[in-house]
Amino acid sequence: MGEDGTAGTLFEGGRIYTDAASGAPCTALAASGGHIVAVGETGELRARFPQFTRMPLEGRTVLPAFTDSHIHLAGFGFSLRDVDLRGCPTLGDAVARIAAAAREARPGAWIRGGGWDKNLWPEGRFPRRDDLDPVTGAHPVALRSKDGHTAWVNSAALALTGITRQTPDPEGGVIVRDTATGEPTGLLAERAVHLVFAVAGRPGPADVEQAVQDASAVLHRAGIAGAHVMEGGDVLAACQRLRGRGALTLRVWMTIPEESLEAAAGVGLRTGFGDAMLRIGGVKIFSDGALGSQTASMLEPYDEQADNLGVVVRTPEQLRTLIGRASACGIAAVVHAIGDRANRSVLDAIEATPRAADGTALRHRIEHAQLLHPQDTPRLASLGVIASMQPIHCTQDRDIADRYWGARSRGAYAFRSLLRCGTRLAFGSDAPVETPDVLAGIYAAVARKRRHEPERPAWYPEERMTVAEAIQAYTEGAAYASGEERIKGKLLPGYVADFVALSRDPFAVAPDELPEIQVALTVVDGAVRYSASSASGSSSDSSPVRSSSRNSSASTG
Repeated sequence: MGEDGTAGTLFEGGRIYTDAASGAPCTALAASGGHIVAVGETGELRARFPQFTRMPLEGRTVLPAFTDSHIHLAGFGFSLRDVDLRGCPTLGDAVARIAAAAREARPGAWIRGGGWDKNLWPEGRFPRRDDLDPVTGAHPVALRSKDGHTAWVNSAALALTGITRQTPDPEGGVIVRDTATGEPTGLLAERAVHLVFAVAGRPGPADVEQAVQDASAVLHRAGIAGAHVMEGGDVLAACQRLRGRGALTLRVWMTIPEESLEAAAGVGLRTGFGDAMLRIGGVKIFSDGALGSQTASMLEPYDEQADNLGVVVRTPEQLRTLIGRASACGIAAVVHAIGDRANRSVLDAIEATPRAADGTALRHRIEHAQLLHPQDTPRLASLGVIASMQPIHCTQDRDIADRYWGARSRGAYAFRSLLRCGTRLAFGSDAPVETPDVLAGIYAAVARKRRHEPERPAWYPEERMTVAEAIQAYTEGAAYASGEERIKGKLLPGYVADFVALSRDPFAVAPDELPEIQVALTVVDGAVRYSASSASGSSSDSSPVRSSSRNSSASTG
């Protein structure tokens, strides 16, 4: 038995970095009761814990397990089963894939899916219901764009949803209409998307649970032990049921949708409520749209679109009201902002917001923070606002950023500038918009170029990060963003026993070799949740973790 009489596991024979900034690695880690009880050298820990079960690490590099700081967990799980349009090079290819799904679907069943990206298509236009109707017939179809901010639907879906030319645009949303007839084209933007997905075959509780479990299994293959989840009450309820049965294997920090803010405040929920497996996060608020749909809110018009300043989902006044209300109730603000005008409006609202009523200093966050005006870059650090960013968006979006933002892209995905100002960074994936592959994200942050374009120059290379800084954003930065830096993000006694073992040392390889590193082992709460040695083909490049289209349109939210 161990020093206090408890059983445990001694993970030995590895290169164990207690954090991304640590110096010489140690070789062994002892875990018991879901927590780390000691780190040190193998011989020393064998002597201290002679009865602990020994698990060889076989020389692999061990780091604190990763946290995905921005993911749509159930959405990612469902995406593994839905019609996948990612990477379709033309509109015609997308229609053909949908036609195949319609032929296999039972009569009248909804066809759901997404991942289409009109920025890839030589047709050079958004899709319409006229493209879908000939191949889908009576099947209602609802297909989210890759950035999640636009839906492409057919006539059957519009009829079931009750959307006609007389239907007014919802607040913060747009029903795109034919300029000649006024009829809906089959494209819904921002909050108008909810009109169709509210009736598009909403999954039941068991379906949501299965989606969470399916997604968790893929995340464990990526070395991920925790996730900051940007979804609604149905996903929180599913996580609670799984937690009650001991079937929740991923640590979840769950945001509150803004429409549920008053209900949460009414029952006294606050950011941080819960335990180390399932915890309440902040209130998720949308300020604007996305780059891919050209709905991100801009200070100046998009290049090539002189009349387009994007979509303001929440006005500056509404942001101040929502953030102020949340803060007064002890709930942090978690605000989606892509464009430079949206980011400025969020910073202005946070600056105008006093501390919580009890004096608590809440850790407000901006999700994505993709384009910052140079005057606003230092404000995140000065206001204590966390930049929750997704480095994979930087490389995947570089072409459309250059196309629609032009020279303003110098302030896009400004990792180094934000760090220089002292901003706390927390990294994630925005899956299912992008792959949850953390090594791909680290490569994007360090190299600022795409893996399949090794000869192409880095995009604004002055904004590159070091490997250690990128890993910190997936570990310590994520833990700080959820208020858990005293129990997560490092491998020290008293911290949770969450770690990842890698096939190679990321600190010792050239940047272009980072994507080749494989996850060999993922441990959560002291239990092995993924082992490459016992998973058939799980670490191949064809897996959902490693797959990623060549261009992106961030972001879902």
